[in-house]
Amino acid sequence: MNVLMVLTSHDRLGDTGEKTGFWLEEFAAPYYVLLDAGAEITLASPKGGQPPLDPKSDAKDAQTPATERFKADADAQRKLASTTPLADIRAEDYDAVFFPGGHGPMWDLAESAEARRLVEAFAAQDRPIGAVCHAPAVFRRTLAANGEPLVSGRRVTGFTNSEEDGVGLTQVVPFLLEDMLKASGALYEKGADQQPHVVTDGNLVTGQNPASSEPAARELLKLLKA
Repeated sequence: MNVLMVLTSHDRLGDTGEKTGFWLEEFAAPYYVLLDAGAEITLASPKGGQPPLDPKSDAKDAQTPATERFKADADAQRKLASTTPLADIRAEDYDAVFFPGGHGPMWDLAESAEARRLVEAFAAQDRPIGAVCHAPAVFRRTLAANGEPLVSGRRVTGFTNSEEDGVGLTQVVPFLLEDMLKASGALYEKGADQQPHVVTDGNLVTGQNPASSEPAARELLKLLKA
């Protein structure tokens, strides 16, 4: 199993002067689910190199067994420090792709032509695509083979409007993820705020929030092993 994980390169939280990036749990939990299952994992990002970490995800109250494991894992840290630029990635080299969230993807992955190219290639090849929390932003511009939005008519989830309101960033993000997915014709589903909720539709797996990152990766793994 060759799995591509794509992280954000965006580190500015709108005009707030605060930092953002990827959410540590949403990277670490899926990384170890896949690694422990024997997957070969390649890490990539739009700009390559070290992706920015959302400092809030590194706070004491945000730690999980997976994040603690990552902090003691020198090999994983080295891999993360040298992600491959998306422009150098070929979709056909991988069996699945997984996008960790954090607010960063709302700015760069949502608009990245390279991310769009990869997602559309995985979809055309009917290979598993996973995205958690804010990472379904990557579907903002992606199209299916028929020219319709890739998520049109597909069951999906992602960070809810109420969750965005709960973290006080409704007026900061460039768009609301729930609204964007609905506007793209997705059959949007959600569970309780900040509780695990994962939706699988064919080879498309989406998770609602950080708590959904590990179960989303397990669903992706089921598709890989099918």
